[in-house]
This record gives sequence, C-alpha cells and structure tokens, in this order.
Amino acid sequence: MARYTGPRWKLSRRLGISLSGTGKELAKRPYAPGQHGQARKKLSEYGIQLQEKQKLRLMYGLNERQFRNLFDKSGKTQGIHGENFMKALEVRLDNLVYRLGLTRTRSQARQLVVHGHVTVNGKKVDRPAFTVSIGDVIGLRERSQNLTIVKEALAERSFLPEYLTFDESKMEGSLTRLPDRSELPSEINETLIVEFYSR
Repeated sequence: MARYTGPRWKLSRRLGISLSGTGKELAKRPYAPGQHGQARKKLSEYGIQLQEKQKLRLMYGLNERQFRNLFDKSGKTQGIHGENFMKALEVRLDNLVYRLGLTRTRSQARQLVVHGHVTVNGKKVDRPAFTVSIGDVIGLRERSQNLTIVKEALAERSFLPEYLTFDESKMEGSLTRLPDRSELPSEINETLIVEFYSR
C-alpha cells in the first residue's frame, strides 16, 4: 500500500486528534470534514477499533504492512502486548529525532533521516524504522547542524521527555531508558488495537 500524501489536516479532523502534534488542525474546526461532518454517525464496535488503529498508525506515519509487522513482532516479547507495541513505535529513529526537538513534526524527522542528516553512535543511518537501543547516541552530521528547520525546531521546543537527554552544544541526544506507558500518547487506547487484530 502506498504512503498517504493527501491533506493531513483532513485526516486529523476525521480522527479527532492532532496528527502533527501542534493542535492547529482542530483549533478552528473541531469536527469531521465534509458536508455531514458535524452530524457524526455512531460508530460500531469494529468502527471504534479501526479508528483507534488508524489514529496510531497515522500518528507515527507508518503504512499498514509496517504497522502490522511491528505489532506481530512486539507480541513475541514479554509483557503487555499493547504497551510493548507502543514502546516499539516510540523507539523508532524518526520518532526519537522528533521527540528530541530536532524537527517540528514526525514527517520532517522522517525526511531528515532519509536524506542522511542523522547519525546513531557516530554512523550515518538513513532508515526511519531503525530501532534505537538504550544508550545509543542520536546526532546530526556536522554539515547538517546548521539547517534552518533544525534551528527553528530547537528554538520552539518546549518539552523533552524524561527518557531522553539532549546536549545542545554537541547537538546530540541519547535514549536513557524505555518510556513508561504514562509517557506515551494518552489519547490512544492500545487495547482496542489489540482487539482489532485479534478478531
């Protein structure tokens, strides 16, 4: 399945959450798009589960195959399946570049990684799906540290998660531990996603 390239704001309004993380999409029109957007129909149990799955998938910018493969893989590790899955999504390289505040959105972070600007432990990594391990150091290549989008994003950053550290002088960040469930998106109910794939 090809990656969605249509209007992201329309998707955010359809799902009722801000996919960009800025909240601008829902500030003006906090209802679904289209002629009947304000007269929302009641969703079935299946519809609620599907919507929850789509929220998480589109929030992290994955296609269906990547999303399902990661879901299946996280089910093979010890612990609660839904929480393991959320943590697996959180430690993807593109997401951690976004969490460190090097970009304003996850799609910008994905582009930064794909274009070869990001390093892990000093080595260039251009795969957004790369899984970052505890203690790994995420940085920018020397020639990429003066990029305008990076400077603007760092100037606007207001929050750094507790499971990350960032050294602004070196432009490097590190994953110190796996995130707790309380530090992950609260608007997602991962049990509904587990139920959806268990049908």
